[in-house]
Amino acid sequence: MSSQLLWFVNRATGLVLIATMTLTVVLGVLSGRRAPAVRWPRFVTQGLHRAVAGISVVLLVGHIVSAVADDYVPIDWWQAVLPYGATYKPLYLSLGTLAFDLLGIVVVTSLLRGRIPDVVWSRLHLLSYAVWALSVVHGLGIGSDTRSPVGLGVTAGSLVLVTGAIGLRLRAGRTRADRVWT
Repeated sequence: MSSQLLWFVNRATGLVLIATMTLTVVLGVLSGRRAPAVRWPRFVTQGLHRAVAGISVVLLVGHIVSAVADDYVPIDWWQAVLPYGATYKPLYLSLGTLAFDLLGIVVVTSLLRGRIPDVVWSRLHLLSYAVWALSVVHGLGIGSDTRSPVGLGVTAGSLVLVTGAIGLRLRAGRTRADRVWT
């Protein structure tokens, strides 16, 4: 099936995904800070983090379905889950697939958080950084709008926000979640 609608859905979900995944990472980083904001309680940040992460997963499913359903670019369903053998821009499609697979690990372990040791969850949840980075590179390499002013703005803004949040977290020192590692 090929239609302009699928192409627009794929492009739009890809661009919005970078924004929502960035917000998810930033909220996750900030919710683990040692000193919560006076006007912004940690439980609010964590709740937003979970909600935006859920929205990101729904958008990602839409992004993948629209990419596979649209036959303008030859992407088979298995190329969405196996990061090899892609025929269209193989490196960048494989990076997106790898990000999807790693995100699956993050989602499943988050759903099982109460049933697995905190240290296991914490270490696997760090894959979120790789998911975000792989997604950005995937978008830059395969996205048709990444060179547009909007695409460049979203990508640059995402880089600034995530590096800024990580900088704040590092400056704040070790958190309770960080101490799970030791």
